[in-house]
Amino acid sequence: MANHFTINTNNITLDDLRQFLAQDLKIELGNKASQKIKSNRKFLEKKIAQPGARYYGINTGFGALCNVEIPANQLEQLQENLVMSHACGMGDEVKEEVVKLMMLLKIKGLSLGYSGVSIETVQQLVALYNKEIFPIVWEVGSLGASGDLAPLAHLTMPLLGMGSVRYKGKKRTAASALKETGLAPIKLKSKEGLALLNGTQFMSAWGCYSIIEAERVQKLADFTAAISVDAFNCQLDSFHPAIQKVRNHSGQIESAANVLRFLKGSKIAREPKNNVQDPYSFRCVPQVHGAVKFAVEQVREVFEKEINAATDNPLIFEEEDLILSGGNFHGEPLAIALDYLGIAMSELASISERRTFQLLSGKRDLPKFLVHDSGLNSGLMIPQYTAAAIVSMNKQLATPASVDTITSSDGQEDHVSMGANAAVKTYKIVYNIEKVLAIEFMTAMQALDFRRPLKSSTLIEKIKSDYRKLVPFYEKDRILYGDIQVTVDFMREIKL
Repeated sequence: MANHFTINTNNITLDDLRQFLAQDLKIELGNKASQKIKSNRKFLEKKIAQPGARYYGINTGFGALCNVEIPANQLEQLQENLVMSHACGMGDEVKEEVVKLMMLLKIKGLSLGYSGVSIETVQQLVALYNKEIFPIVWEVGSLGASGDLAPLAHLTMPLLGMGSVRYKGKKRTAASALKETGLAPIKLKSKEGLALLNGTQFMSAWGCYSIIEAERVQKLADFTAAISVDAFNCQLDSFHPAIQKVRNHSGQIESAANVLRFLKGSKIAREPKNNVQDPYSFRCVPQVHGAVKFAVEQVREVFEKEINAATDNPLIFEEEDLILSGGNFHGEPLAIALDYLGIAMSELASISERRTFQLLSGKRDLPKFLVHDSGLNSGLMIPQYTAAAIVSMNKQLATPASVDTITSSDGQEDHVSMGANAAVKTYKIVYNIEKVLAIEFMTAMQALDFRRPLKSSTLIEKIKSDYRKLVPFYEKDRILYGDIQVTVDFMREIKL
């Protein structure tokens, strides 16, 4: 169906997820996926009915309690107890867009046919999403190793009529939202709680959302840098294709081409220059921005594998007649990739702040702090402080989480990835970057006004004209925090 996102046996991509969020699609479970789920469940029930059958988390306890056998008449209670006991997340609420991705990715993971869940449980998760009943999930609580246990427990509880949800824009009990929409709570069967809680969908959802945002932000970084290049009256030699070709990094080639495309037709760029070379923050845009593009591309590859993978435990292999307990829930591949993404993206903010600093320096025939009567007026002095504070925060957030581990579950889980922490802090880095870019954008636009009567490219002048309808030229000191936020919002609407 055109207005549905169909979960089936085919792989999904980051572009699919971008479309899923942008178009607010409903979820539909495909026939092939439904058949795999049903067949896998039937096989599991046959296996656990055999005399003497003993499988981790299915008829045993969990973690350090893995050797405790659970009687057959308590297997359903075991799964419910698991969900309730693991729902202990804390911190800030997870963004609704990320919760939506968590739900989609959990459905995708279960639909692969290795988790042994019933079709009714997966359909309940689909129904919650389609009725826009979104679980309240908290940012803190997962070690990123035995799956994202605490966050996924909060995601799961509403299936049982427990916990909190956001429905019709308000925070509600899950029980009341289910009742209002005509859904009945389900009872978990053997293994189902474990299948719902094991998995990397918290890390994966945050990571995918961060990559989607990173790809948007890095285009804005190229565009903002192009404005600054003209505003600081820079040479364009450093963006020449010949320079990029002999190093032959695709991201570098792309960033240089973007800057030249954005500046095409600029009268400022064609003016003779007195400066032989420009500071690195301008001259090395292709090299720095390009390296970030390469990193994002590598991380995207990791996540596109992960969102199509079976990451719970144990896994049920019907064709091989096996139930195997392993460690596919361990978040190390994601944790390392997320740390890498955070480090790379923080560089976009770092080099942006340096361009802002240069634009305020009083060089290149620009007034100090880009204001008339500097001294009486502080001009854009303090926004650079704000940018510097954010850049410093990003440096702190870019400290790797994946090098850390703390033993849990009485030593049974003795090495963890901390990928969930890596995921949350990496998104914060990406989110911070657009604020730093907004300050550069605002500063560069102010500097362009001091280049008059010369003008930049047709594209930049058109965007500048639209921008000046919202944020006027900085004639004398005024309150600036509103201008910065307006700039952030304005830049989100720029189509490049």
